[in-house]
Amino acid sequence: MSPDPAEAQDAARPHLSPARVLDVDPLLDDRDTRIVVCCGSGGVGKTTTAAALGLRAAERGRKVVVLTIDPARRLAQSMGIDSLDNVPRRVKGTEGDGELHAMMLDMKRTFDEVVEAHADRDRAAAILANPFYQSLSAGFAGTQEYMAMEKLGQLRAREEWDLIVVDTPPSRSALDFLDAPKRLGSFLDGRLIRLLTAPAKLGGRAGMAFLNVGMSMMTGTLGKLLGGQLLKDVQTFVAAMDTTFGGFRTRADATYKLLQAPGTAFLVVAAPERDALREAAYFVERLDAEDMPLVGLVLNRVHGSGAGRLSAERALDAAENLEDPRIVDQGDGKAGLRNSPDAQGSSESPAATSSAPDNGSPAGTDDGSPASDPERTVDQLTAGLLRLHAERMQLLSREQRTRDRFLARHPEVAVVEVPALPGDVHDLTGLRDIGDRLAAGRTELS
Repeated sequence: MSPDPAEAQDAARPHLSPARVLDVDPLLDDRDTRIVVCCGSGGVGKTTTAAALGLRAAERGRKVVVLTIDPARRLAQSMGIDSLDNVPRRVKGTEGDGELHAMMLDMKRTFDEVVEAHADRDRAAAILANPFYQSLSAGFAGTQEYMAMEKLGQLRAREEWDLIVVDTPPSRSALDFLDAPKRLGSFLDGRLIRLLTAPAKLGGRAGMAFLNVGMSMMTGTLGKLLGGQLLKDVQTFVAAMDTTFGGFRTRADATYKLLQAPGTAFLVVAAPERDALREAAYFVERLDAEDMPLVGLVLNRVHGSGAGRLSAERALDAAENLEDPRIVDQGDGKAGLRNSPDAQGSSESPAATSSAPDNGSPAGTDDGSPASDPERTVDQLTAGLLRLHAERMQLLSREQRTRDRFLARHPEVAVVEVPALPGDVHDLTGLRDIGDRLAAGRTELS
């Protein structure tokens, strides 16, 4: 009696205990949840996960904006939008009573908006035109992460959306955006900046005296390191930005506290691979250390098999039996006898067999090549499929061991598994499918 397909499928993949299965629908339906942050190492599906969660929340009645920092523009393509920029755009084609908007962080434009919002017109124009500012806003270390925090704070302050889903920057460490405000604050409070801002703060003759004496001493060294023009640009920039420095730290602190608030939920996204789950463990520990509210782990691209009862070892043994002529008689002209019920003890000779009436199909070719034997060809194909199945089962075993190591280290983390799909997600239908799989912690396989 053949095994029940559902039972075979259950045997093909590991199961989480019910207490550790993450169900995202209660999270998305809770009106007190205002921010969902998807974090994880690069290439694990953070952008797709964020988009799928945003779409599902919108179709369950919420007004959602998805903020991505992914320059690959996959989010725009999957949502049917030509391109995304710093302005939220309405996504068409959603179902239900909610709304879905999407945007992609423009780091420089966000920095410009901060300057324009916290400086008068003349000073803002001077800052925006300053060469050092243009370099800083376009690529200073940590600027992207800091501006992601700025944009999140802006969106939350507008109260226009009741849920913000954030796809974190593709940094080497996906939690760099938590450190960015501190790094920028350290830069703004650093010794060099204090020296450069001192003349402007002293003012009058005292300021000029400091500038003439102190700066002349410093210019010789810094001019050699930075170049005279760059040093001048930095001094001009610092003088113009002096009144806005305090605002950077204040807003960063406010956004940081917002991320610690009960209305925020962090989801760590990972693939069932050793390096990705090692990073996920680091994220979990770091979020705990920072008192950030972690709700669970999304384990993406989990593989499965509908023939889980056939182990890799048995599949390889069967493939070898088919391929090795010492185990199974595969000699030319004997393939027809090998599986015959009369093969043993039969008085029928090979010659008699070969003289059977022709039914229109050639029994072989003159060269006697193995490819001319249909049964031999079937054996080769079967052996190849068995080897592919063995590789699949070995992959499943590696994924389960990796996942079990993570759960042994962090048994408190709720997990939802998303099966590996045969292709990329490129439209709302695909995102909706991912959302369905995320929501129920489903065990069905692709």
